[in-house]
Amino acid sequence: MKKISVAWIAGIILLSSVLANAQNNISHSETIQPEALSVTYLKTTNLIFPYAVKSVDKGSKDIMVQIAKGVENILQVKAAVQGFRETNLTVITADGKLYSYVVNYTERPVALNVQAAYKTGSTAGQAKFSVINDNEANVQDFAEQVSTKSPVLNGFKNSRYNISLKLEGIYIKGQMLYFQLGLENSSNINYDIEQLRFFIRDQKKAKRTATQETELQPQQVTGNARIIRGQSRQTIVAGIPKFTIPDKKILIIQLMEKQGGRNLELNIKNKSVVAAKAIK
Repeated sequence: MKKISVAWIAGIILLSSVLANAQNNISHSETIQPEALSVTYLKTTNLIFPYAVKSVDKGSKDIMVQIAKGVENILQVKAAVQGFRETNLTVITADGKLYSYVVNYTERPVALNVQAAYKTGSTAGQAKFSVINDNEANVQDFAEQVSTKSPVLNGFKNSRYNISLKLEGIYIKGQMLYFQLGLENSSNINYDIEQLRFFIRDQKKAKRTATQETELQPQQVTGNARIIRGQSRQTIVAGIPKFTIPDKKILIIQLMEKQGGRNLELNIKNKSVVAAKAIK
């Protein structure tokens, strides 16, 4: 009996130690205090975030939420029923931040347009994106870095009717490639950009054979990709998930003018892509 009692006492002491350590770790962990949010039945409350909304979870069906049409960073919230019980709302944005709200019903909300605030310097609520989808804030930051760099490539330029398109650099950071493009308009007529395309196609088109194209969608375009004003020059940077070009194919960078004929193309081979410079 004495041996059994000793074993039981040792077990209790060990368990108490584990529980005490767990409780101590919880007390020292960083928590996110939810913000108070009041909504009503007959009016919509707009939550304005600094980056696009990527995930939304509501605590109950008593509230309605939707991303505002035509934008990505405004979340619209209203009551589905009058006088609902307290619930919560969780939002994750494209820069990896988590926002938490305790939602209550009121007939007269204090504010209908709320600028979402985040505690700067806090690591709590930082969502971890997969390596394939880097967070939008990082991609934008690296693209802005590239836009300020001096050109490092020569020989990739196409001009037509006083409009020129030039590839000035290719950079790599993590899972993203960044293409630095110089756009110049030496005419007096503004160039309205219909589209800027990146796609891979066969290097040589066989007769009577359809050419297959693989579209590459930029995750981020930094700079003015809508218009090149007369007598001006500008730089834009397109961030695209990393890729290489298969044999006997090339990368096409295509600039198309809206309701115009000043369309330009650049042909890029795989050796130029794999020689991308690292962003430090």
